Amino acid sequence: MEYGLIGAKLGHSYSKIIHEAVCGYSYELHPLPTEEEAHAFMQAKAFKAINVTIPYKKLVIPYCDEVEPRAAAIGAVNTVVNRDGKLYGYNTDYTGFAYLARCHGVKFAGAVVLVLGTGGTHNTVTAVCQDAGAKQVLTASRTGKDGALTYEEAQQHPEINIIINTTPAGMYPNNGSCLLDLHAFPKLEAVLDCVYNPFRTELLLRAEELGVPAYCGFEMLVAQAVYAAEHFTGQKLPEAVIADTHRKLKRDLSNVAIIGMPGCGKSTIGRALAKTLGKTYVDLDEVIEKNTGMPIPDIFAREGEASFRKYESQAVA
Repeated sequence: MEYGLIGAKLGHSYSKIIHEAVCGYSYELHPLPTEEEAHAFMQAKAFKAINVTIPYKKLVIPYCDEVEPRAAAIGAVNTVVNRDGKLYGYNTDYTGFAYLARCHGVKFAGAVVLVLGTGGTHNTVTAVCQDAGAKQVLTASRTGKDGALTYEEAQQHPEINIIINTTPAGMYPNNGSCLLDLHAFPKLEAVLDCVYNPFRTELLLRAEELGVPAYCGFEMLVAQAVYAAEHFTGQKLPEAVIADTHRKLKRDLSNVAIIGMPGCGKSTIGRALAKTLGKTYVDLDEVIEKNTGMPIPDIFAREGEASFRKYESQAVA
């Protein structure tokens, strides 16, 4: 493998399509389910450059001959470059998150920030907030251990201005999960979610309902990948590459759902739209009929609407 990503589970990863879109080199997803496999991989050094994701961002550090000061301070490396047998470690999650905040005008200076979660990404975004002059950075977790608040305790802090989610809460397939009631934060100015699948998590949807600016982690993912690609190739890329790649991939990866009454033209519009956008057209009624072996009217007549809705939910899952 020349370029690629290592981690325990990589089925959710967009890194391959991002890197290949940005630089055109072949990029592999290389899952390593156990720590033993991860250690063996790092010892072999059989790569030119790799990205590292959960849970190996700390494991790879001892294998690096040099680690940039920022990555060492955070305690996490997500980019490793092999130069003539010597390994160099970097953290582009930091610059990726800083880009997300900067391009949307999120100001941490003087703000009270709440970070949800205590994993490696927590350390990264906390460093960004502190370096940008945050007044206070609070941490919340499920257990409330090691100086963190519980999520219930966090809601007793109405002074919070910015909330950042670094947990998997709200990630597919648990889309409806949300850790906080945002009504508890009357001074809330922005919500950032490091989750990027789906693009609009339950947390972000709740923020939007309250009129609070809300930003998805996909932009951070694209930015950190572009900054990693600079280390991979040794070439500086125009920052516009981040916005261009993000815009194109978000369009390509987004689904369009057409909802309406019978006979209003959903199928006609859907097929035309799919052709225009280069997407696959799916008619749920056709899928349900294929799955059940019954026409839609027969399902309603024999089993009722409740069964039809169940089949409908199964079809879109």
